[in-house]
Order: sequence, then C-alpha cells, then structure tokens
Amino acid sequence: MLQDSSIRKSLDQYISRRIQEIPTEIKQTFPNVKQIWKCENEIDFLYGYYVGKIEEGALHYLLKATRASAGGYVDTFEIRGIIETHKTELMKTITDSIN
Repeated sequence: MLQDSSIRKSLDQYISRRIQEIPTEIKQTFPNVKQIWKCENEIDFLYGYYVGKIEEGALHYLLKATRASAGGYVDTFEIRGIIETHKTELMKTITDSIN
C-alpha cells in the first residue's frame, strides 16, 4: 500500500515534522524521565516512546488519507519500517534534547 510514492513522501514528511517537535515536547513533558518512569536508559525509553507515538499518528494519518480510496489495508510493520529509516535523525534529536 505504501508503495505509492505520493503517500510515502507524505508519510516521510509527517515523520520529519514529528521529529522536529520532539525537543519542545521533551523539555515540557519529560524533564526527569529516569526518576518518573524508573528506567535505566533514558534515550532508549524515549526512542521507544516516540516510535510508538509516531506510528500511532502515522496510522491515523494514513487512515484519513486512504478512507476515500478503495482498499486501505495498512500494515503496521511497514509503517514501523518507514519510521526506522529515520532512526538516526530520531536518536540524534532525542540525545540532543536531553543533554
């Protein structure tokens, strides 16, 4: 389904926009991740959190985009794979935001 280049491009743009919002979210919402969530690795915790949030948002985005079209099965593993193509950018953004 995501082979359509316009859908893929839009999804990549959505993911990039969400990543740009992360520094502000971390400063406002996650000042003491290790203490509040009692996690060992703050970066891993936030990475998993944001992959989940971006995946959830991408699903909603794609459902809206494909609702009018025939077909519309969305593979969550395919979405996660696309999110993972942004792994370096996401990790750098999180790391820079907590340091």
